[in-house]
Amino acid sequence: MFSLPLRDDALLRPLETWHAAEFATHLDRAREHIRPWVGPGFVTEDVAGARGTLRRYAERQAADGARLYGLWLDGTLVGGVMFTEFDAAAGWCELGCWLEPAAEGRGLVTRACGVLLDWAFTDRGLHRAEWHCRADNERSAAVAERLGMTLEGVRRQFWRYGGERYDKQIWAVLAPEWRAHRR
Repeated sequence: MFSLPLRDDALLRPLETWHAAEFATHLDRAREHIRPWVGPGFVTEDVAGARGTLRRYAERQAADGARLYGLWLDGTLVGGVMFTEFDAAAGWCELGCWLEPAAEGRGLVTRACGVLLDWAFTDRGLHRAEWHCRADNERSAAVAERLGMTLEGVRRQFWRYGGERYDKQIWAVLAPEWRAHRR
């Protein structure tokens, strides 16, 4: 397994089915904090549910689709980044993230997403990467901006949560823009 240092105390590495117990423990700390911002199928309640989520991502990765990576801070799983969609044939992907409160404000998500974008654009030859977030999720929108993405539009009342509907922002960066942004 690979492990990439993001800083002295933080690592990015694959989040796999054998991490199910650790993932479930992490979700116990993060669940209520991330629930409004991520899909309902991602926020599981126990080890079996965590294993199921990790298995779904492993199956999608095996088909050259979505991928899931964990963020470890001082040896503890504190969140992650992912390709929620990955379509090499069409040349595009969508990135996502989640983080428990104790790990916020350290730049981990931005650094990790930069690694994913470098790989998608350089190694895989993708042309476009998207970022979707609720319009009221200022922290998520700030990550998209730091990644050099452009707000392309808003899907009005698209995101349903807690019996209400929220607007969803669509951000994107193209491969040439990413290369210019990284200089």
